[in-house]
Amino acid sequence: MSAEPVVAPDPFAGRLALRAGGLLRTFNDAGVLAAADVHVARRLERLAGEDDETVALAVALAVRGPRLGHTCVDLATIRDTATVDTDEPVDVSALPWPEPVEWVARLAGSDLVAITASDVVDAPGPHTPGRSPIEPGAITASDAVDAPGPQAAGGSPFTPVAVTASGAVDATGLDARPLRLAGTVLYLDRYWSEERQVAADLEALAAQVPGDVDEALLAQGVRRLFGDQAGGRQALAAAAAVLRRFAVVGGGPGTGKTTTVARIVALLAEQAAARGEPAPLVALAAPTGKAAARLQEAVHEQAAALDVGDEVREQLLGLRASTLHRLLGWRPGSHSRFRHHRANRLPHDVVVVDETSMVSLSLMARLAEAVRLGARLILVGDPGQLTSIEAGAVLGDIVGPTTDGLRIAASTRARLAAATGADVPSGDSPPGAEAGIGDGIVILDRVHRYGGGIGRLAEAIRRGDAGAALEALAATPDEIAWIDADAAATTGRDAPVVLRTGAVGAARAVIAAARAGDAATALQSLGAFRLLCAHRRGPYGVETWMGRIEGWLAEGIDGFGAEGEWYAGRPLLVLENDYGLQLYNGDTGVVIATAPGRVSAAFERQGDVLEFRPARLAAVDTVYAMTVHKSQGSQFATAAVVLPDPASPLLTRELLYTAVTRARERLILVGTEEAVRAAVARPVARASGLRARLWGEAPSG
Repeated sequence: MSAEPVVAPDPFAGRLALRAGGLLRTFNDAGVLAAADVHVARRLERLAGEDDETVALAVALAVRGPRLGHTCVDLATIRDTATVDTDEPVDVSALPWPEPVEWVARLAGSDLVAITASDVVDAPGPHTPGRSPIEPGAITASDAVDAPGPQAAGGSPFTPVAVTASGAVDATGLDARPLRLAGTVLYLDRYWSEERQVAADLEALAAQVPGDVDEALLAQGVRRLFGDQAGGRQALAAAAAVLRRFAVVGGGPGTGKTTTVARIVALLAEQAAARGEPAPLVALAAPTGKAAARLQEAVHEQAAALDVGDEVREQLLGLRASTLHRLLGWRPGSHSRFRHHRANRLPHDVVVVDETSMVSLSLMARLAEAVRLGARLILVGDPGQLTSIEAGAVLGDIVGPTTDGLRIAASTRARLAAATGADVPSGDSPPGAEAGIGDGIVILDRVHRYGGGIGRLAEAIRRGDAGAALEALAATPDEIAWIDADAAATTGRDAPVVLRTGAVGAARAVIAAARAGDAATALQSLGAFRLLCAHRRGPYGVETWMGRIEGWLAEGIDGFGAEGEWYAGRPLLVLENDYGLQLYNGDTGVVIATAPGRVSAAFERQGDVLEFRPARLAAVDTVYAMTVHKSQGSQFATAAVVLPDPASPLLTRELLYTAVTRARERLILVGTEEAVRAAVARPVARASGLRARLWGEAPSG
């Protein structure tokens, strides 16, 4: 049998760096490297006078990493973990990978690379379970830095230089080389510095134990605010956030995270009042404007029902949320980028960040350095959801092993037991362990929102149990409709009836209310059904399914779309933040008939309806279908999820989990058993050393 012909790459493809040669060209042709990766590597080669092609390949792979969400690249395992950017099948392991030991030795001799002998801890290593590429070492709080330092006068661009950056903890001994090598792990210097800084700053906050907490008052407050749930995880998380300066309130949708946040703020306000001090200055923030608005709404909603005094209630109702960029004072084009940093910290006593799973390593570094050491930082989010589109898996790295059990030291467990009136499980905390970062981390596990079937499915996906996930899909047909079919093979009228019925029924209700000028009912009906896709384009993508749904509506609803682009009932998705209108990327609204021949665009905000002339909207799109990424932070009575081909790199455990948990009452899943199994078995594999730094052995030497 003759071998399959080798298909030469298209010489006009935009992903190719045509002037590259050697290993860079080979890996670029194969689709492992993009043109940008190659160009950066070649530029650094020229600056350093480097002529070793294996070094150039390593540099290009380090540049490639952040583009794919990684903060580093492990040269010992990259041969087995690398993916390609092409549609053609490529045997990546057959490429001419350098032998790791010699590869690392060559890098160690390059002027482009600084060597770090003791900068990480002994731990499982980058984010994928089972990998162990980071060699034992140590990290201390003095490793945190603000910048790699200035270039030595008269030296080469990468000459080592000792620096002392204003505000840095201890930057002595760093140099200006663009890459860092720790064992077999190679970083761009920026991400190496940011990982060290985030770990050191969070550990510094976690090491501080507030000495002004009235623990008897705290116990009274917990019992009053949580009632018969005072011994549960929500109360435990609230007490931990009061007793510690660094806390994480984690958990899936419907577990009561924002409910807990409102009670934490109330408990802290009561503590301040008992000391005769002003109420704490609280910042509510989130990575996106939509998430910030929803956090603010949730806290205000809780404030109205809490058993607290009028002053505390007024403080909660007066809180305003912002994006993290706004909180930190984003300054486009400026050298320091943000107004608040290590030398000009945030004035707030409490900083609460929701949807932390979407926060990148770089943004977390800017936040962590800006929080005062005497303040509290409370991170809120679901570690099982999709991560930031930028580099890092920060929330997952921070919570680390606490998703499987508490990691609270004995001394803190005793104080929490006194505050909640219930024993606190020891989890896997070693006996006699000193208080640490795990003392403030509590993962909520009781779902109050969606049904039992969806909850069991979500938990099976989170655990990576494909068998249990498939059982859950079939166990509750009244709650979960699983269409075991390839979504790309169902076109037009052949699409599953349940999808067509759901989409047309929901749209008919929205359009009827919109034509009648009833904005409130139209907006409420808008959340009844939403179709979610992993891809934007292609047979499994939003664009394809949007066209399909609009075709169904044209056949099933009289006069659909006859009014033109701005027809009554058109669902809208905001694509850009508009602070003037208080509309944020990801917000949804609907076009409403206001008079014969006249319409407005209606959006809901804190129970009120905001209406704008369509001409005032800067960037909106129709939203009968949306990507799973865009749906984060939203929920729908019925969520219809279209799974892509099992080979799609977007089909991951986190994507499936996020999609499934968008359903509040009913889930429709279109995808083969093979696609479900592939998703559950494929966690997001982001190479990162942050978890190792936070959860490894104690520093040595």
